[in-house]
Amino acid sequence: MFKHLIACVAVFLSISFPAFSQEDENWLETYNRNMFGFNMTVDKYIMKPVAKAYRSVTTKDIRNRITSALDNTEEPVTALNYLLQLKPKKNLNSIGRFLINTTLGLGGMFDVASGWGLKKEPTGFDETLAEYCVPDGPFFMAPFFGPFTVRSATGYIADGFSNPIYWAAINDKNYSAKISYSYAAVKAINSRERSLDLLDDLEKNSVDFYSTVRSAYLQNRQKMNQCGSDNVPSYDFDFDDEDY
Repeated sequence: MFKHLIACVAVFLSISFPAFSQEDENWLETYNRNMFGFNMTVDKYIMKPVAKAYRSVTTKDIRNRITSALDNTEEPVTALNYLLQLKPKKNLNSIGRFLINTTLGLGGMFDVASGWGLKKEPTGFDETLAEYCVPDGPFFMAPFFGPFTVRSATGYIADGFSNPIYWAAINDKNYSAKISYSYAAVKAINSRERSLDLLDDLEKNSVDFYSTVRSAYLQNRQKMNQCGSDNVPSYDFDFDDEDY
């Protein structure tokens, strides 16, 4: 059933990605550069100062514990997508990680499961679609959120709705909103803090910062398995990965 459902989504998205003419590509490039400029202005005056303040009032160990806890909330999303990808062993690995780290790892602050041989192997609906050969679609800049492709944006939205935080208080709209917005804010600030040095280096060494970010983002996506293939290029432009 899962395979047929994903196949239907794959067909729908595939026919939704018509070939772009040169005029379309030029228009999208203009839009992307303008939106990138807008996002960088927001980042300069809001996100970057907040991320720096967050770094200044916390230790690296505290930040790593927060990162670990945030990652743990996404284990159910990973487990669901491994189920959709028809990978039962990885599905059980993710379920085991969530149960162990949520309890013995104090809400996921400590990755106890890795010490027991259950390694972290995150995935999402974007990768699920890639497994079923759904094309990436055009690259675009989303306001406030940054770079996406059509497929990665679809995956981002789907993963958001399957995150347990979303369902934590769904019956109480006011309470649910407070939880969701607080979670999103903490995740955004934590993510921006982790990319401070990387983005500063990219900007400092870039003649065209937009082109550098676009290239890094798209090359990093090549690490994702395509159509079930295990032949993955070894690019390394992870903006969020950090050992803890």
